[in-house]
Amino acid sequence: MKVKLNCILLVDDDEPTNFLNKIAVEELECTHHIKIIPGAREALDYLSCSGQPAPLNKECPSPEIIFLDINMPAMDGWEFLQKYEALPEAHKSSIIVIMLTTSFNPEDELKARKIPSVKEFRNKPLTSALLQDILKKYFPDKY
Repeated sequence: MKVKLNCILLVDDDEPTNFLNKIAVEELECTHHIKIIPGAREALDYLSCSGQPAPLNKECPSPEIIFLDINMPAMDGWEFLQKYEALPEAHKSSIIVIMLTTSFNPEDELKARKIPSVKEFRNKPLTSALLQDILKKYFPDKY
């Protein structure tokens, strides 16, 4: 039996994309919680809550993986990452950040590779096969 992750966080403003991504995660039954947040600012607020000691974090299960879109209104993925990098370690410890985007701009991928928190740069949509590859790579003891 596989050991489930606590939480996977999907940060994207596009509802159809979130729907498809959620289905891919649900197909693998790999997590106890799937949290969908449509904005980068809200995702930072969520991470601040999840890094709190219990019982304050009951509503905000700490994610092991964040799938982050680049292009979002108000605050984009790049701005999110800039603020994410400045968070205390307790709020981001051992979280795998995957940029999941429709961008085919090679400059975006080069920029992402220079950010320490970003482990991978992948194209949408999230599929069960892609998620399985990520799980095997970053959680080999569980998958």
